[in-house]
Amino acid sequence: MTLAGFVVKSAFRNKRRSILTILSVGFSLLLLTLMMTIWRSFYIDQGAPESAKRVITRHKTSLANFLPSYYREKIRAVPGVVAVVPMTWFGGKYIDDRPEHNFTQMATDPDEYLKVASDKIVPADQLAAWQRDRAGAMVDIELAKKYGWKVGDRITLQGTIFEVNPELTIRAIYTMDPSPRILYFNTKYLEEAVPWFKGTAGFYDTRVATEKDVPGVQKAIDEMFHDSPAPTKSETEHAFRLSFIAQLGNVKAFILSICGAVVFTILLVSANTMAMSVRSRTSEVAVLKTLGFTKQRVLSLFVGESVALAMMGGVLGILAAVVLTLFLSKSPIALGVPAGFHVTPPTMLVALLVAAFVGLVSGSLPAYNASRTNIVEGLRHIG
Repeated sequence: MTLAGFVVKSAFRNKRRSILTILSVGFSLLLLTLMMTIWRSFYIDQGAPESAKRVITRHKTSLANFLPSYYREKIRAVPGVVAVVPMTWFGGKYIDDRPEHNFTQMATDPDEYLKVASDKIVPADQLAAWQRDRAGAMVDIELAKKYGWKVGDRITLQGTIFEVNPELTIRAIYTMDPSPRILYFNTKYLEEAVPWFKGTAGFYDTRVATEKDVPGVQKAIDEMFHDSPAPTKSETEHAFRLSFIAQLGNVKAFILSICGAVVFTILLVSANTMAMSVRSRTSEVAVLKTLGFTKQRVLSLFVGESVALAMMGGVLGILAAVVLTLFLSKSPIALGVPAGFHVTPPTMLVALLVAAFVGLVSGSLPAYNASRTNIVEGLRHIG
């Protein structure tokens, strides 16, 4: 029997204890992988390549404060700006309040929106139809599949922020990877239906020529409106997303604390398992040393068992995380889950390395004690 085979066989000497250990480590690695995936989605992923050329300009005080509509042409005049559109979060309901009927709705300018959001793919005839119909809407293909919508269907949104229930006709269906699951309609429809909204916009989405132009455009826009009654804050699309997360509190510290607790828990579980295994096999260790096993070989056997159990649990936890993130990214009840939420290969690798490290650390002390077992005392041991 090879050394690896002996390690695996020994690891499952007590099947119940080993299986419970693997499940415990697997659940811990599931949580750790999810936390790392959330961290990557929020703080590392920069979005689609085209998003790096977009600048979001909002009210400096709060997103709840709207900006004047004349800001649009002033922003357009800034060097490096290619296109700019008003964006307003409608925040309405579709059918009812149930989570499966919840999705984002935005009011914008159909004539120029695709010049800013060029990473959305729309058939030319559908785009033209949307631009012609003031009561038209453009929807994400995943939303269309979910609700069985097709071009020409009529839907009604129930206003919660705005005192209007838009009756819209789906004129265009767009595709984008990852799917943002957003419906867009004409901001002029909202202006005509809600008098107090006329002449304002929630924020402005600006497309610049190159990524190098982004810092200069941000600075120029904010300086332009610095002394105005409605000062602005311009930021990249990625930073704009993070501003929403920041409203929840110190999310970074929360994620790090969970990761630390998870790793500590895995260490305790693995160390306890290995300590119990060594205590129950004292006589066996003495026999192995009698047969010529050196301290180093005994040490490697027990450390190998610890690492093997931890790695098995790690693989199980990672696979469970992959399935769970896939479900969350597709589920209608998973509100707030970022588009494209999934476990990446680097995240899997880090999780496996953590599992191996935990197995190595937790098994080292019990394995060291086992390697020092006196042959005579070990053979006399009962237990």
